[in-house]
Amino acid sequence: MYLDKLECQGFRCLTDLRFEPCRNINIIRGKNAQGKTSLLESILFAASSKSHRTTVEADLAAHGKEGFHIALHVLRSDREVALEVNWWQGDKRVKVNGVPQSRMSDTLGKIRVVLFSPEDIALVKGSAATRRKFLDMELSQLSPAYLTALQHYRQVLRQRNELLRAQQPDAAQLDAWDEQLIRHGQVLIRERASFTEELGRLTAHAYNAIAHEEKLTLHYRPDTLGESLQEALQNSRASDIRRKQTSHGPHRDEIEFVIDAKPARSHASQGQQKSAALAVKLAELELVRQRTNDYPILMLDEVLAELDATRADRLFDAIDDKVQCLLTTTELRDTKSVPMRGAENFMMEDGNLSRL
Repeated sequence: MYLDKLECQGFRCLTDLRFEPCRNINIIRGKNAQGKTSLLESILFAASSKSHRTTVEADLAAHGKEGFHIALHVLRSDREVALEVNWWQGDKRVKVNGVPQSRMSDTLGKIRVVLFSPEDIALVKGSAATRRKFLDMELSQLSPAYLTALQHYRQVLRQRNELLRAQQPDAAQLDAWDEQLIRHGQVLIRERASFTEELGRLTAHAYNAIAHEEKLTLHYRPDTLGESLQEALQNSRASDIRRKQTSHGPHRDEIEFVIDAKPARSHASQGQQKSAALAVKLAELELVRQRTNDYPILMLDEVLAELDATRADRLFDAIDDKVQCLLTTTELRDTKSVPMRGAENFMMEDGNLSRL
């Protein structure tokens, strides 16, 4: 999968921007706060309907603007995809190959991207909610069944919690919500377990390629470990009524990163945690290729500033030549580890992008 063209207006600090990257490595240079990360963010938002920097879509509009427009043209192994996003005063409209999409979920998976940013260290050292968000984002792009189950599960969970906050929750209604929570929750648990097992093998391989001397493993820790979701809901019903919230289910699942038999969240160094987060992203590349026969677009935001020279060299050795890479950097010297054959260079300054 290759990004052929990006056109962007009114997004963050970017001017009317047109970006035509090559199929290999694209190095986007520039000082801080010039728009390099915003360029990657615009691609991520169009592809996934999510930003990695904010949950408030109004923040994405340029200062003083009431809307923005993003258009991507991507070459997949099976077809071309033209995706347009128009956002105006809170109203978001999306077209795929000129056809309006009635639901945002219908656009997921049309264009696949993998982004690594400095904030991704939170995958390892951050909260369990961060890792669940990662699972949901990745599986929603790969599995329509997962996305459907996730949407239903969240809706049922909200309704069950509303019922629990009632003065005297009706037992029959709780039974009905429990039945739906179990049905959709079982899909999430099954898909997450399979995905984590598969991702874990690939992540261990990628981490070894970067770190060599250390061993990384991933473990899926479902909240209902040792009992079924049905048993967990039944056993906790009395306490749920007292606490007025659902205390067990996939909304409390966890993934554990372990480096050399120790929890990475509490025992790993900053460098190990960064390498582990990066290894997950490299594993995503391969996992998506295996499932779709297409590599996603890889976006690396200031990754070279996060790695020493040895690990940077190993990183690019681990990236397949067929992967299109968009790489941002503030320092020219940071690119000494980047394979330069076939690479294109760009400069970002005050929201303006130019080819060097």
